[in-house]
Amino acid sequence: MREHRGVSREELQQSGLMAVAILLVLGVVAAWSVLVPGVSAWENIVVAVIGSLRLTGPVAAAFAAWVAVRRRRGTRGRSMTPWQAVRAPLAILVVTGGAFIATVVVLAVRTVITEQAGRLLPSGLVMGAAGLALYVVIGWVIGWLLPWTITPVLAGLGCYSLFTWLCQGPAWGDRLAPATREPYDPFRGLNAAAFTDQTLWLVGISAALLLGWAAVVTRQALVLAAALIAVLAAGTGMARLFTEQQPVSARQVVYSCQEWPIMVCVHPGMRAGLPELSAEFVKIASRLAGTPGEFSRVEQHPRGDTTPVAAGVIAIHVDDLAAGFAEKAADEFVDGLAVRCDATPAEGYRDIVAAWLRGEPLPGGPLPEHRYAAAWFSGLTDVQRRDWLRLYYADFTGCRLQSTHFGGQSGQTSQTGQTGQGAGGASTGPEPRPGGVHQAPGRSPSPGAGVPDGPWRAPFAEGGALPSPRG
Repeated sequence: MREHRGVSREELQQSGLMAVAILLVLGVVAAWSVLVPGVSAWENIVVAVIGSLRLTGPVAAAFAAWVAVRRRRGTRGRSMTPWQAVRAPLAILVVTGGAFIATVVVLAVRTVITEQAGRLLPSGLVMGAAGLALYVVIGWVIGWLLPWTITPVLAGLGCYSLFTWLCQGPAWGDRLAPATREPYDPFRGLNAAAFTDQTLWLVGISAALLLGWAAVVTRQALVLAAALIAVLAAGTGMARLFTEQQPVSARQVVYSCQEWPIMVCVHPGMRAGLPELSAEFVKIASRLAGTPGEFSRVEQHPRGDTTPVAAGVIAIHVDDLAAGFAEKAADEFVDGLAVRCDATPAEGYRDIVAAWLRGEPLPGGPLPEHRYAAAWFSGLTDVQRRDWLRLYYADFTGCRLQSTHFGGQSGQTSQTGQTGQGAGGASTGPEPRPGGVHQAPGRSPSPGAGVPDGPWRAPFAEGGALPSPRG
């Protein structure tokens, strides 16, 4: 078996193939975990591939350190030419780069069989490969400087800790690390110019480290000059990264919409969630029909977007299509209809109306009057509840609901012995009379307390026609 600088050729080939297999498996698994659930967009694939470096990068660094340790022991202090010095690390870069390309191909095959929104950014993939090269170079230099058996483990753990700290620590760290700025927002997309600047920085610092090491090993002035040029390139990339203008506004997208019974529009990369979102918001639209909160069009907007929407249009936020995303978006919308009434009795009344809008059981509330109100409100039909909300919508949204809005005070029961079923059946109250005024026995009707005579029929009322979609 022929030895090559302390490592046999067969051992190098076997270890290289094993490294490719391990990096490929780790890359696919790590990328799959980074993918934003349900987002069918090419940019999501780019983010996932770059995100996989958090696992594959330290493994590549450990592999490079292992080869460097063996190579250092095999040289036994012999002098080397510049090509002899850089040949082994360049071979490792080829091996790890092949694993990176294989990971991209696997994800691309999965992607091309389904329709994807957005565009594939080659600059993002190049930046990912440059980041992997930095891991390899760091591992190689550590392995050469510390030719110990445990060095590969130290190199892998050290790289993982360093780049994790950069990504999660200081605000400027994610610009220097081979990573994307998280969280990924489909509406704002990715910045191709930032990827180019990051690539310049990563390639420059990797070349500076490798050539600087080679200059020390070979004692060649020309190699040192090349290392200084690489430092200038790295500095240029860093300067551009810290001076670039960050995009603050979302880019224009062409919505994907489902038009019946109401119009629901989302980012084209999330169109798979249209059926669930439509089913969830149709229920809320039916309960808000005829009230000041009535809507016939739902649009997904990025978080932080303050752009006003047209009448009859509501903005929702959907971060991903993980399980329960539609319910989460609906809860967030309903919760935002009315201001919070923290530490006041009005909060219990607000929760009763909000629970009905969400289609949940009415809460009993912390106070007896809340339980009485829940019992009273549960006795109304959906048509009566819409009429009630139409009258008191401003009080609901403005945190001004009181017991008089729900037929009277707590603790009073109907003299006729009729009961209303509240949340959990814990409270009793008068059975409402359809179309009449609801009040607690022994009290005069409060002005405006109860539902109006002759219920107004909303477009979503029982037996009524569904509204035509607008927008």
